[in-house]
Amino acid sequence: MADFNTIDDLDLDGKVVLVRVDVNVPVENGQVTDATRIEKIVPTVKDIQAKGGIPVLLAHFDRPKGKRVDSMSLKIVLPALEAALGQPVKFAEEAIGGPAKRVVADLKPGDVALLENTRFYPGEEENDATFAASLAALGQAYVNDAFSAAHRAHASTEGLARLLPAAAGRLMEAELKALDAALGNPQRPVVAVVGGAKVSTKLDLLGNLIEKVDHLVIGGGMANTFLVAQGVEVGKSLAERDMADTAREILAKAEKTGCKIHLPTDVVVAREFKAGAASETVAADACPPDAMILDAGPTTVAHIREVFESSRTLIWNGPLGAFEIPPFDAATNAAAQEAARLTREGKLISVAGGGDTVAALNKAGVSADFTFISTAGGAFLEWMEGKELPGVAALRKS
Repeated sequence: MADFNTIDDLDLDGKVVLVRVDVNVPVENGQVTDATRIEKIVPTVKDIQAKGGIPVLLAHFDRPKGKRVDSMSLKIVLPALEAALGQPVKFAEEAIGGPAKRVVADLKPGDVALLENTRFYPGEEENDATFAASLAALGQAYVNDAFSAAHRAHASTEGLARLLPAAAGRLMEAELKALDAALGNPQRPVVAVVGGAKVSTKLDLLGNLIEKVDHLVIGGGMANTFLVAQGVEVGKSLAERDMADTAREILAKAEKTGCKIHLPTDVVVAREFKAGAASETVAADACPPDAMILDAGPTTVAHIREVFESSRTLIWNGPLGAFEIPPFDAATNAAAQEAARLTREGKLISVAGGGDTVAALNKAGVSADFTFISTAGGAFLEWMEGKELPGVAALRKS
């Protein structure tokens, strides 16, 4: 974190601190169904209070596209936020202007406030200077704790950081440290697991990784495309046949950079995609014409375990098979459990992220054992692609 200010670098005593957080949580029937993201911001809020600062939370919710949409009001997360913080939270019906100023003016040390959805204003996503200045007028310092929104150059993620003394919150700090440990300055050898459906959505990711990691394990539907590129018939499996040339280019580039790519050598196939469907394990080049590949086989998993054993750092994005439906979750579960064991034993630094990945690791029951799991979807992916994230860049020390 030498390049970035943290809460410890700012004098917050007696100051209103604008804190960009991510409370964009799932809601059903007016109730928050998973408060994980809300719970993760608590250390930042409490540390700001401990330093004498008064936190005023800025956040978006859903995609109102610059208009007020009552069903997307942040009021909906207020009960879950109060429960997580263990105190009442004052709510401003606007993010700027009179209502916001009045709420902020009434705050006392120990208080917390939440402003209305920043995306109700067109100026937020446009990173409009006037809107950013209106937000900045409410506080004396800025803390960004929303890595998951850091790939957006919005007023509350990037513009504000240019107008006030700015720092990373505790969650952002933890995220940046974990990512640096995974790809910035990692312990080698480094293995990356990349899965998911399509090669076409992860071209930048694969291109960046093969220059930075020692081993690249490819799974899911993506692996089928690489098998096709090597002349293997994959029956009715999901595969992007028009990406075969691209897959061959990636394989050739990996050979030049010294990155070893690992593809399935055996696979689990079935005639239908449903829970408990009849399945069999065959060699990767022996998929029946009327079947589809839905998971990696046990020999492949044993090989992945060996790669993990020989590595010191693991970065994981995407499942190895159709993990949502048993028995096609077996490879993902087994590999995840091995990574968790090695991490527990202090032999592996394991960093994972992306929506499907988090769901798969939760399903495998290993989330608590990984070194770090990022809940940031797009931001985590763009970081893995080697892109600079505007919300992070704005926090760098000048």
